[in-house]
Amino acid sequence: MYPELFRIGPLPVYSYGLMLGISFIVGSYLLTKEFKRAGISENIASEITLLCIILGVAGSKMFHLFENWSEFVSNPLGMIFSPSGLTYYGGFLLTTAGVAIYLRKKKLGFLRVVDLVSPALALSYGIGRIGCHLAGDGDYGIPTSLPWGMSYSNGVVKPSMMFFGSKYAEKFPNGIMPDDLPLHPTPLYEFFGAVIIFIVLWQLRTKFKIQGQMFAAYLVLTGTARLLVEFLRLNPTIFMGLTEAQLISVSVIVAGIVLWYYSKKEIPQLSKNINTVKGKISK
Repeated sequence: MYPELFRIGPLPVYSYGLMLGISFIVGSYLLTKEFKRAGISENIASEITLLCIILGVAGSKMFHLFENWSEFVSNPLGMIFSPSGLTYYGGFLLTTAGVAIYLRKKKLGFLRVVDLVSPALALSYGIGRIGCHLAGDGDYGIPTSLPWGMSYSNGVVKPSMMFFGSKYAEKFPNGIMPDDLPLHPTPLYEFFGAVIIFIVLWQLRTKFKIQGQMFAAYLVLTGTARLLVEFLRLNPTIFMGLTEAQLISVSVIVAGIVLWYYSKKEIPQLSKNINTVKGKISK
């Protein structure tokens, strides 16, 4: 793994930060193209991208701090300014709320815009996961004998620390798992999953005729991908054998299904109401 790629003079260039930057550039480019296609000002695409950068990073860090409250209390500055420790769902929730408020002020339909955002969001997330993979920040999976298993011995979070006290470390001397043991490269699994989701949404983006369906499809697909990959990661289960991320993923999937059903039901009802009003006017 390569947490630090190179240096420009005394300044280090970290792999995670670089990939995060690339993800926002790619996302902004795709979003600008979609806004142009939909006849929305490209300046709004730039402003939404800026919101996503600020709220995404802030939300991810805040969620991570809440998840690790005891560590945060014992070392608040170290936890806050650590380059690692970003939780995707925290950034996603805060960004969604912030964008909703922004769109309300701009008098733009929330569902219309998030439909346009969905493909870019999927691909940007995948690119960010490459940064997690290169940094080796603990997002990797459990030990595997598969030929594509990878060593994260040079990562920011050493496997010996990550798996200490777990059932996977019990069979090793002193309960310490070797850092070079092959592990599931789950960040890469998520990257490939995100690319597939992006391709599906990008191909279907002109075929969805009802507002909200694109975003609903995104929620179901990305929630399912995270739910499945979580089975290969080391995280404590908290309810019904599921981890916190899996429970959130299930909630995201349910939200997508409800939105899909609601959007299909709402549009015909709206058309019916419009026709009723037209009928009364014609009389």
